Amino acid sequence: MQKIYLSIKNNIGYIKEKIRSDDLKLYEFRLGDKLKTKAAIFFIDSMADKKSVAQDVLKPLKDFNGKITASGILNAVNSPAAEIFKSFTEATKKILEGDTVLFVDGINSAFCLSFLDIEKRPVTEPPTSITLRGPREGFVENINSNLSLIRRRLKTPKLEIETFTVGKLSATQVAVISVKGVTKEGLYDKVKARINAIDIDSVPDSSYVAKFFTEHKTSLFKQVGTTEKPDILVARILEGRIAVVVDGSPFVLTLPYVLAEDFQSADDYYSSSYRASMIRILRVGSVFAAIMLPAFFVASQLFHLQFLPLSFLLTIVNSIKGIPLSPSFEMFFTLMIFEILNEASIRMPKYVGMAVSIVGGLVLGETAVNAGIISAPALMIIAISGICLYTVPELVQTFSILRLLFLCVAGSVGGYGLILLSVAVLAYLVSFETYDTPLMAPFAPLITSDLSDTLYKGFMEENIYRPATFGSKNSRRMKILSPTDKSIDINGEENDD
Repeated sequence: MQKIYLSIKNNIGYIKEKIRSDDLKLYEFRLGDKLKTKAAIFFIDSMADKKSVAQDVLKPLKDFNGKITASGILNAVNSPAAEIFKSFTEATKKILEGDTVLFVDGINSAFCLSFLDIEKRPVTEPPTSITLRGPREGFVENINSNLSLIRRRLKTPKLEIETFTVGKLSATQVAVISVKGVTKEGLYDKVKARINAIDIDSVPDSSYVAKFFTEHKTSLFKQVGTTEKPDILVARILEGRIAVVVDGSPFVLTLPYVLAEDFQSADDYYSSSYRASMIRILRVGSVFAAIMLPAFFVASQLFHLQFLPLSFLLTIVNSIKGIPLSPSFEMFFTLMIFEILNEASIRMPKYVGMAVSIVGGLVLGETAVNAGIISAPALMIIAISGICLYTVPELVQTFSILRLLFLCVAGSVGGYGLILLSVAVLAYLVSFETYDTPLMAPFAPLITSDLSDTLYKGFMEENIYRPATFGSKNSRRMKILSPTDKSIDINGEENDD
């Protein structure tokens, strides 16, 4: 690690040699009452607030009349976050992060002065988590803005944030967040070890970091939770989980992950328990229909016509007259057309994508039925399946692959194959664990105390304790007292009544 020189000429030469870029700006000047001492500042032109640098650094240093020492320089400049470094490695890193670095002749230290002026997106409602009630703030790409949104909701010294640098070339900041006394013992050390083991050139998004947290590399199912909403993230942290914030990404990671969390929505916690419970059950039923309905329809046509009501059977028989495709290939063809339309509507500009999804679905569907390529019941089944699939948007990719897998089995071996595949998938999910937490918790293994916030949204009195699923060291999260009591404990600590 190269130490900083006493000679400012050598320091300037080293930085210029290390950072060869046109947007690196150097300003040399003299300071002191007689303007004898040479000084220089380095900054990235597109990242520094040049007006603040001129007012708070250059002007006070040019008027400086005290003894030129490291402490004297720090007292002269108006920077609330000034730091002193002894090595070029740290100084170079700070310059590339957008800070202004000052060198003074005769002082073998670099002064890091924070005057950032980086463009960032304002805090708005995230498009993937729109709510009818509750907070509408969402995370943005700037890590400092995201940390402030979290800190504003948890004004406690127990909130612990540790920052790491990941990426040999990008030097991306990654923050690990936990709550002291709440997070499960050993979980933080596991997450920290995985971050330290990351060896990659660049981290464009949190999804890159999430891949290093997966314990089962070839699994089809998610192993890391994500959210764009600070209120959801804080709720998960207070359950005993850990959050990972990556600079440049609005999606924050949470560990450990359980399947039930993606069937929950922020709106569930801002509406009545009855309404939330009904919606959650509908989501589960919709996912089951999205995966099984096309497969069951094909299996019934090919192998189990006796399961269909006579009136429905006659409708199907009349509709498939003249259809050149087999039931399984017909369903597969229709499903692929639906996936293509969906992908096109997402990738195209917003004002065009909406027209593609609506016009494409209506026109192509009606034309295909009239042309005798596919039957109307098959088109209806795929439409229902597609709508049901998007009731749980976080798991669309996983469930769409499962739907295709079930469809292939149904077309090959019928209903018996569907039963065997369902048992195999269920057995796999039950045995699946991430960070010592079962994916299907609290259903497998059955944790009765946690069932009040799964398919059924319990009342406030039923959620006094944190979920046992995550093994929090402090199990109590609230104390329900009578109106005459003077204290309410919401942090799990015992207060005097």
